[in-house]
Amino acid sequence: MSDDHDHHDDNGAHELRVSKIQDGTVIDHVRGGQALNVLAILGIDGTEGEEVSVGMNVPSNRFARKDIVKVEGRELSQDEVDVLSLIAPDATINIVRDYEVVEKHRVERPEYVEGVLSCPNADCITTGDEPVTSRFEVLSDGVRCAYCETIVREEIASLIDAA
Repeated sequence: MSDDHDHHDDNGAHELRVSKIQDGTVIDHVRGGQALNVLAILGIDGTEGEEVSVGMNVPSNRFARKDIVKVEGRELSQDEVDVLSLIAPDATINIVRDYEVVEKHRVERPEYVEGVLSCPNADCITTGDEPVTSRFEVLSDGVRCAYCETIVREEIASLIDAA
């Protein structure tokens, strides 16, 4: 009995079928379960009518499972890519124009990120009324506030400054 709905590659593995986007960004090789945090970083919650495709926990050659985020009509800024690198250090950014990938690069973790994360330390100078922009040193396993030296290793996405 044939099954016309399953697609297999030469190895008999299932193939993920997601439609191509015309113009925008494909964020691939995101660690499984992080796609919603990627959308949070990009400020996408669906209320602006963005056309977004998300694949979560799909099979991957590089990892056991990966997430994929496709955003139609938007190319990421360097600041967005820098923050993205904190939660998706192995991600690949593909810029698509007229259905073709015109740029493809892996994210690179910056040494510092400024003004994109909020320090979780209530006593930090950046959380008070002082006009001080947050600055975090990017560590191999987290971030450290440049002012109070608080280190964050978990839930970095929850510190993203939505301002």
